[in-house]
Amino acid sequence: MEESQALVTNDAVVLGMLMLILAAVFKASNSDHPGLKRFFGIVPMLLLCYFIPSLLTTFNIVDGENSQLYFVASRYLLPACLVLLTLSVDLREIARLGWKPVAMFLAGTVGVIIGGPLAILITSTFAPDLVGGAGPDAVWRGMTTIAGSWIGGGANQAAMYEIFKPSDALYSVMITVDVIVAEIWMAFLLIGIGKQGAINKFFRADTRAVDHLREKMENFSLSIARMPTTTDLMVILGIGFGATAVAHLGADWIAPYISANAPGLDKFSLTSGFFWLIVIATAIGVALSFTKLRSYEGAGASKIGTLFIFVLVATIGMKMDIKALAQYPGLFMVGGIWMLIHVAILVAVGLIIRAPYFFFAIGSKANIGGAASAPVLAAAFHPALAPVGVLLAVLGYVLGTYGAWLSGLLMQTVAAG
Repeated sequence: MEESQALVTNDAVVLGMLMLILAAVFKASNSDHPGLKRFFGIVPMLLLCYFIPSLLTTFNIVDGENSQLYFVASRYLLPACLVLLTLSVDLREIARLGWKPVAMFLAGTVGVIIGGPLAILITSTFAPDLVGGAGPDAVWRGMTTIAGSWIGGGANQAAMYEIFKPSDALYSVMITVDVIVAEIWMAFLLIGIGKQGAINKFFRADTRAVDHLREKMENFSLSIARMPTTTDLMVILGIGFGATAVAHLGADWIAPYISANAPGLDKFSLTSGFFWLIVIATAIGVALSFTKLRSYEGAGASKIGTLFIFVLVATIGMKMDIKALAQYPGLFMVGGIWMLIHVAILVAVGLIIRAPYFFFAIGSKANIGGAASAPVLAAAFHPALAPVGVLLAVLGYVLGTYGAWLSGLLMQTVAAG
């Protein structure tokens, strides 16, 4: 492995830097200073928690690519936070959200499937070399891995790499395009949260179901709220990380078993350990919501889960190197066109079914980001809404390989034509 040229390579130091950044952002966002109030009225706090860590990588202060912090956050903190955020979930109220969240998710999936081929067609009219290439270096092969990531996630991306076999060099570039285009879109989605009133008016959306769920969960939290003791906090951590241990144990057994005995199920991501980690952790959280442990929401279970989410957010942001925009401007333009098609289809469907902005944002992010990002965005609306993002992201895992495979065939046809 090539030795990192970053100024700081010790992950303990990097973690301290990220925590100081998060602390500063939280403190500033809650300041009474008029200037800061105006600033955070425009720029969401969560966006800064993504963007500032990315500057550490951009200016070569830390090595976001080789740091193990994202792996730790996604494998340990993410499942724990999913358990704590779903501990007080009300499935009946989520069911009352109806079919529109699923419709918006599927619209986002269709946008990714046809967006890739259309992006190739559009780009070929004025810059055919950008979407050319032959053999393993054919650009369409690399784009199939983005399709896998944008519908299901990392496991589906790896599946497309194995199926369409782009060169390692092309694959590396496409990973960069994937991450940066997706995170730029995430920034727009976060900005939209502050403007959701106007956006909902544009969509002529009926937000009563979302508002009812949020209000009910807020009232439930207030009704059981108490000053947490050290014992309460230790029990909450025990619930989160104990369930994480069970989820890892199950994933370490189930994924290899399916891989060995039913390898054909890899098309559904069922041979992915991360898939089972997320599914089991979410299932445990939902199951515990029917027990007396639900009362620990009053001691701050979802608040601790939210803290874990922000640490995850900082580690995701650290993986984004903005300098790459200058290195591959053409491919980023192709990725941008692809994303615009995805967004256009979401907007069209949203207008037709009068979907609230929450459904629009989660329908997109459950595709483009999956289980690591969808609950983050949902929790930015309200912690009680995080399970909606998780459930849709799991659906993305199931559809990811098939959708990306179909998109890949379409891209191959368009490129050959």
